[in-house]
Amino acid sequence: MGGNGNRRRVQEILALADIRINGDRPWDLHVHNSDFFRRVLTQGALGLGESYMEGWWDCDSLDEFFVRALRAGLENKVPRSASVVASLKARVFNPQSRRRSFRVGEHHYDIGNDLFRYMLDDLMIYSCGYWKEAASLEDAQVEKLDLICRKLRLEPGMRILDVGCGWGGTAKFAAERYQVEVVGVSVSLEQVRTAREACRGLPVSIHLQDYRSVRGSFDRILSVGMFEHVGSKNHRTYMRKMAELLREQGLFLLQTIGSNRTVASINTWIDRYIFPNGAIPSARQITSAIEGLFVLEDWHSFGSDYDRTLMCWYHNFNESWHLLRDRYGDSFYRMWKYFLLSSAAGFRARRDQLWQIVLSRKGIPGGYPVLR
Repeated sequence: MGGNGNRRRVQEILALADIRINGDRPWDLHVHNSDFFRRVLTQGALGLGESYMEGWWDCDSLDEFFVRALRAGLENKVPRSASVVASLKARVFNPQSRRRSFRVGEHHYDIGNDLFRYMLDDLMIYSCGYWKEAASLEDAQVEKLDLICRKLRLEPGMRILDVGCGWGGTAKFAAERYQVEVVGVSVSLEQVRTAREACRGLPVSIHLQDYRSVRGSFDRILSVGMFEHVGSKNHRTYMRKMAELLREQGLFLLQTIGSNRTVASINTWIDRYIFPNGAIPSARQITSAIEGLFVLEDWHSFGSDYDRTLMCWYHNFNESWHLLRDRYGDSFYRMWKYFLLSSAAGFRARRDQLWQIVLSRKGIPGGYPVLR
């Protein structure tokens, strides 16, 4: 197909979502390089993202562009050879093996604490906030952390495992507010260093460690925003490990992004530039992984809150860019903007979900008191 044919085909696809090329609405595309059309048609999501990073096209409102594109299912209208290859690799190999598990820490979470300090709240919580009664990002994260602690029914002196502890904000909050002892594990060296400093003087220990090598016994386990890095081949292994570590009367809270469909891998651009080897679980994958190991006590869905959280992160990042530009460069700015706004669109379009799931080993006598 020639250049004009490629352009015409892309125009036809975009029209299904009421998106125009060089239109005057915020969600319309402005194309600066005519090779854009061939690249998108041959490379799909990867070509779309890379061409944006390289300045081949712009859009005044990337989030609204993606909301329309996702709702119209445009990703199914272009060749998906790259994503098919990624899916085949995920089925044949184990991208999230113990040896490979530290790659996402090095690639993403270790890129620079200054970036995350400017983008996130004071506790550096890098997961969805809870906006039921919150008026700010800081409030939403504190409300989320308190909701987790209350759902876990924390009591002073309990021993807690925080799987994927981030920069230590959750462990610090639980230790200070609920007088518990926390063991946190992360595959990010920078997170571990920061978390240890943040929790200095508290009954908190932080370890650079894969979840499969954790030993001990815990009254409660929490895992927030980490299960997306486990991978479908390891879901059952992960749940068996949590069941092994959790005391018989304990509770386990899992917070994870969720997919409406069971898929082998995520967006190829996200896989290459943001979260290598990531895989968003479906409800079916989660329930299959816990079968025979846990009793499902509560399943709380509040994915629309992630849209608002991501837009706050983007606002903070954008407002602080003048302080970050010299270190990261303009290509990084376009990459990170694309990541944050396309992610927000995924939740706004209801393509992606956010779930808090409470599990027990053998069921809570008399039933579990549901909290919202």
